[in-house]
Amino acid sequence: MHQGVTAWGGLRKGAGGASWPALQIGDLRVPSPIVQGGMAVGISLSGLASAVANAGGIGVIATAGIGWDEPDFETNFREANIRALRRHIRIARAQSNGVLGVNIMVALTNYDDLAATAVEEGVDIIFSGAGLPLTLPKFTQGANSPKLAPIVSSGRAADIVCRKWRSHYKRLPDVVVVEGPKAGGHLGFKPEQIDRQEYALGKILPEVLETLAPYEALAGRPIPVIAAGGVYSGADVWSMLRLGAAGCQMGTRFVATEECDASDNFKQSYLAAKKEDIQIIQSPVGLPGRAIANCLTREAAKGSRMPGRCLLNCLKSCTGPKACFCISARLIQARCGDVLEGLVFAGENAWRVNEIVSVPELMDSLAQEYESRELMERASLILEIGREAASPA
Repeated sequence: MHQGVTAWGGLRKGAGGASWPALQIGDLRVPSPIVQGGMAVGISLSGLASAVANAGGIGVIATAGIGWDEPDFETNFREANIRALRRHIRIARAQSNGVLGVNIMVALTNYDDLAATAVEEGVDIIFSGAGLPLTLPKFTQGANSPKLAPIVSSGRAADIVCRKWRSHYKRLPDVVVVEGPKAGGHLGFKPEQIDRQEYALGKILPEVLETLAPYEALAGRPIPVIAAGGVYSGADVWSMLRLGAAGCQMGTRFVATEECDASDNFKQSYLAAKKEDIQIIQSPVGLPGRAIANCLTREAAKGSRMPGRCLLNCLKSCTGPKACFCISARLIQARCGDVLEGLVFAGENAWRVNEIVSVPELMDSLAQEYESRELMERASLILEIGREAASPA
């Protein structure tokens, strides 16, 4: 089990000596406070994850439909995905000595297979959402257990996970991801909640921190919280850390990198998107999702049915042949370059992307933006102290 790296050459200190803090998760030290979000199908695989890990963040392999390019994906779904997950973890390990994780959706029918395989392959951390990962610890008993990171969208959900894990497994999360409604892909909110201020990331983050405080006391250790959903710039990272987050998860920014495992057409669709193109759709699995508008989303919005064969039974809540379209097939289409008929999931800020850069360049840019925001805050404090000192008693 990898225990973290101790330095990152890409992080510079500016003239004021400011730099962003490392992310500490138990004995796992991550040089930067950046987690690359898991993006499926086939968007964040070993290529992107290893690059992010090498740049000092947590690189994350998305496991949903990970065997999409295996020859027996449709006929031997379970084994194809297990085989592909092993392959990508091993490739990423060979390419990086940084911190590597996987993202496993609770909604997957092969959740147990993927969790067990990730543990066997010795990943550093498992992120799990799209439902509450109430049984995740059962796969991770023993000294070499990876860190466990449930993904939640409320303090109530964090409390349910903690109570269940403590009661049934005598374990608490090592870190918690709180995802707000500006994220891409499937969202843990009702459609009417997405634009309401009380559900904004800046509102639910403090609620989750407050919920976890008594569990930290019980565990005798910190349970750091990662803020996710709409975090776009280094200044956004600074703001989330000021609110109490230990780090931030970002997905959209990493799509627009040279190392991202998606096709060039997929990446270019982000660059071409306008603000009005980023839309909420109703997914066939019964959840709202955020995607870039195209022919598929427009037909789905009309209520048109575009059925295809459902050979995979990949999601627990999918209605199969009754669904308006097969979400796995459409995600694979998009990943492979058909961005008109495929489903292109994207975060709310995807329209702001204007160039494709390397992962090291992106991480360096985020660090500089964070540093600039920190230096602005310091300058503001110095001015305030000066005004107070100059004012008459």
